[in-house]
Amino acid sequence: MIQATKRYHPAIIVVEMVKLIKNSIWFFLFLFVLKGSSTANWVIWGRYLFLLATLWGLISIFLRWYSHRYEIGRDSIVLYEGVFVKKQRTFALDRVHNQTSSTTFVHQWFGLTSLTLDTGTSGENASAEFPVITNEEKERIITLLQQKQDSIEAREGGLVIQIGERKIHFRSTKKDIIKASFTSLSFLAIFPLLGAIYTNLADYFQIEETAESALDYLLIHWWMIIVLFVLALGLSVGIGFIKTTWKYGNYVISDDSERIYIEKGVGNTISFSIPKHKVQAIIVEQTILKRMLGIASIKLISAGGFEEENQETSSLYPFMPKQEAYQVLHSILPDYRIEEQMELFPLKVLWLKLLHPYYLTILAVIGLWIFKPGWLWIAAIVFVLSVLLRILDYWFTSYLREGNTVQIRKGGLTNETFVTHRERIQQITVKHTWLQRRFSVATLLFTNKAKPTHETKIYGISKEEAETFYTWYHKKSIL
Repeated sequence: MIQATKRYHPAIIVVEMVKLIKNSIWFFLFLFVLKGSSTANWVIWGRYLFLLATLWGLISIFLRWYSHRYEIGRDSIVLYEGVFVKKQRTFALDRVHNQTSSTTFVHQWFGLTSLTLDTGTSGENASAEFPVITNEEKERIITLLQQKQDSIEAREGGLVIQIGERKIHFRSTKKDIIKASFTSLSFLAIFPLLGAIYTNLADYFQIEETAESALDYLLIHWWMIIVLFVLALGLSVGIGFIKTTWKYGNYVISDDSERIYIEKGVGNTISFSIPKHKVQAIIVEQTILKRMLGIASIKLISAGGFEEENQETSSLYPFMPKQEAYQVLHSILPDYRIEEQMELFPLKVLWLKLLHPYYLTILAVIGLWIFKPGWLWIAAIVFVLSVLLRILDYWFTSYLREGNTVQIRKGGLTNETFVTHRERIQQITVKHTWLQRRFSVATLLFTNKAKPTHETKIYGISKEEAETFYTWYHKKSIL
């Protein structure tokens, strides 16, 4: 049954107005507060342009609400868009791979939500977005998608598995949130913020002399410095905790026989689901701090998955203890097992990495020679850091090929472990430069289907092993 063409809920006007305010608040503060007393021509014209742009933004919000509509049928979704130039976009239900629901605090006021359906393609038809719909409408669309998927499997002669109840594998606690707020270092954000406020105030108020006298006073009464530092640190920890709770609170990872579900957020809640058979690879990511604390973040690479800016949505809880994260992963996707013992590279690969040109050091020397000749010593620090990073990259790089699974670990400061299966690899490319040929090594490039296409590179593998990888991959077409 085809649904009649519908206009979005009027609450979309409020949602879009909030977005407009968020996007323009910094321009307003700069032009009307920080530059409030300025009579410069560019400031005056900037204010007029800001007011005109804001007025047009408000008018366009009402025009879009009046003219934008959507229609849901048995096999497709049609979006009618455009104010002056009309546009109609049609999305086949059987092309939808993933769906993401986001509920901001404005949505919650009206008991509404938003829904984004991802088709796995690129361009303007990559996704269908319903910015404001009722929860009942969202559930109806998701039910239609599931029914469409079941009917496709039945036509293709496959066995349609009855979906059981969801099984919860992880639910964040207050202890997890506290650990996440410290690991993310979000509590340190207040210090540059205080510095920026001080700098801006110093331009409009004569506080330099006052600050110097206050500093002299504090140096005499040193205990007050400790008290102020503790108070500032306590305030920053509180802000970091609130920020982390807002983003990662109520984090739940669950699954059923067909899909993986991720829900998170307090105030602004996001729910996401992905079919298990669409997972192309997984990535275990650890920064130096996370490695020290034994914490890991596991990301899912999906066919038709996620835009680059939404990669975080596809992650399992990014501050989970590594072994617990592995257990959750193995429970949800038992085919993706992570092995710690891997093949290391011979020492000649380190010498090869160290022989590569040091472009950043060269740029630092040129820039400092032109602008700050007295600071040329900084180039030496850049060179030492570059060498250290290359040594760390070599030290942590390894690989493993076992059965139809390939596992690659690389990176110095941020360490990534990539795991995929042969049938999920779209293409393997073997490259070798003139210098690599002298060392009898090559670079392997793995390509997996995702949005955008995901590429993983392993540098310094022996020429013989590269040929073995190439042969191993081509057996995929035989099996």
